Amino acid sequence: MNALNSRIRIIWVLRSLLGALILGGAATGVAVYRSASLSIPAGLTALFVILGVVHAILRYRNWRYVVNDDALYLERGVLTQVRTEVPLVRIQHVDSRRSAFERLVGLASTVVYTAGSRGADVTIPGLTPDDASDLRERLKGLAIDADGEDAV
Repeated sequence: MNALNSRIRIIWVLRSLLGALILGGAATGVAVYRSASLSIPAGLTALFVILGVVHAILRYRNWRYVVNDDALYLERGVLTQVRTEVPLVRIQHVDSRRSAFERLVGLASTVVYTAGSRGADVTIPGLTPDDASDLRERLKGLAIDADGEDAV
């Protein structure tokens, strides 16, 4: 099983901090409007920050993937553990992607698009740009080989 690059925790923590600040700002606005104490919004913001950091750490610890000759396997989840198997013959195409946050910390993601209508893509975050490109090329090659074996 392959683990993600540890820098992905920075992205997940930054996203949770942003969410906590937005919720804390909204709670502060309500408290000011109602002339209430600002200790409750401050406490809620601190709680959301702590929960976000803990969630990012647990999410990182529970994220794994492996590529076999027949399928891509993913394991992830904090409260609900999700195991996904993507048969290589179902892969339509594979992309590498770098969001602004990912570029900031030198990471990339690999997105695997599969045949199907519901949730027809799988994203593997927290890869170095070279690892994302290598994974994209490896999956592409394996999918071509698998499709050739499955073709009539």
